[in-house]
Formats: sequence, structure tokens, C-alpha cells
Amino acid sequence: MTLCVCQSGRHYADCCAPWHQGQMADTVEQLMRSRFSAFVLGLKDYLHRTWHSQTRPEEVNCDSGLVWAGLEIQSSSQSGDCGQVTFRATCVQFYPDEAGIPGEWHELREVSQFVREQGQWLYTEGDSLWQPLVTGRNETCPCGSGSKFKKCCLTENSAFFRRARQSFEHHAPGHGQ
Repeated sequence: MTLCVCQSGRHYADCCAPWHQGQMADTVEQLMRSRFSAFVLGLKDYLHRTWHSQTRPEEVNCDSGLVWAGLEIQSSSQSGDCGQVTFRATCVQFYPDEAGIPGEWHELREVSQFVREQGQWLYTEGDSLWQPLVTGRNETCPCGSGSKFKKCCLTENSAFFRRARQSFEHHAPGHGQ
């Protein structure tokens, strides 16, 4: 069984898969985790379905060249039909003109807002801060593995970069044509 990409430590089938398949999330944290994993997996329909109609874009973009690596939920709260999740997510930028060569790491910190309508939690908006992520060789790897960066994703042959390159190639413009 495959561990869920939301980094809950649970298997995908027992974590985000039920929400991706139509079950409603009971908490805002569950919805946040399932939306992160939907971005990783390219599940645009799910992201569209769980984004409030008054704030969602016409089209959800999962093909931006970003490959999401890690999610850390820092806090989660809900009261009545309103909720909030503060999180930190890491990603690496791949560049299409460089044959899928991994580029810079980035960090997204966001305080996300949610509302519950007719029993379903929906993402409404987030206060976001994007910044480059500079990681030293001996620091914890930004992919969330817990290993040192130099022993994990510092090399292009790491397991994360192999998976990321495959994901990038799958989502790259013109793929399958």
C-alpha cells in the first residue's frame, strides 16, 4: 500500500482517497490534506468541487511545473460553519525548457479559510506567502522524509526527484500527443 502524499502517515486508501472519491471531509484539516494531495495528484475536478463557487477560478491549474513535496499542518480550528488551517508546503520548480531538470525549492505558508455549506467544507481563500527555500546540506530535507538534505533530495537521482520528474513529464504540455 502507498502512503498518502498529504504526509499524515496513513495509507492513501485509508486517508485522502475516500474524499477524492466523493465522501465529505468531517474537518477542515481533512479537507486541507485532501486538497494538498489533489494538487500533487492533479485531481482538478476534486479541487474545483471543494473550492467555494464565489472564490474559485474558472480553471484550476495543477500543471504549473511545481512538484509538491511536503505538507506540514501547523494549526487547525473550526467553529460552527467556519474553519481555518495554517500550513507550510514545500515544492520544487521544474522547467519545461530544460528537459525536466529540477530547479529551485519554494515554500508556501498559508492561512486558509473554509466554510461549511449543506454539510460540506469548502475552501474560500488563503493569505499566502511564497518564498524561496534555501536548505543547507545537513538540514532536514524539504520533501518531508526526515532525512538530511544531502542524503535525500540534494541529488537529482533521489527517489523524490525520480517521482517528480515522472510527474512533470506526465503533466508537461504536449504529453501524450
